[in-house]
Amino acid sequence: MKITLKRIAYRPTYTIGKLYIDGKYFCDTLEDTKREVKIMHETCIPAGSYQVTVNMSNRFKRLMPLLLNVPGFEGIRIHNGSTAAHTSGCILVGKNSIVGQLTESKATFENLFKLLQSTKDKITIEIS
Repeated sequence: MKITLKRIAYRPTYTIGKLYIDGKYFCDTLEDTKREVKIMHETCIPAGSYQVTVNMSNRFKRLMPLLLNVPGFEGIRIHNGSTAAHTSGCILVGKNSIVGQLTESKATFENLFKLLQSTKDKITIEIS
């Protein structure tokens, strides 16, 4: 399964993107802002290609997608949330129907999680 995240709007406190699964639009994303110098829990991860696995999150106490080998970052997950304050460097999924926020994030995440759980293929995410 190939997930593609195309970042489309960089703002002072957040980044908005579009998430595609195997080339088909799936949802919008919200991340921290892009910075030249990383500020922990306030910076989006570098563009690139990463393997994704599903494992137990100590923070969320449930199975969740985890991006592997992100340079300079650890514990980067895809999860639900509505504002940049909820990201902590991770990728939030939902609908960008309010400026700088996501709606329907929990339902969007659950739909994405079902797709990730159902695939037997290797999962990668390409971020640009």
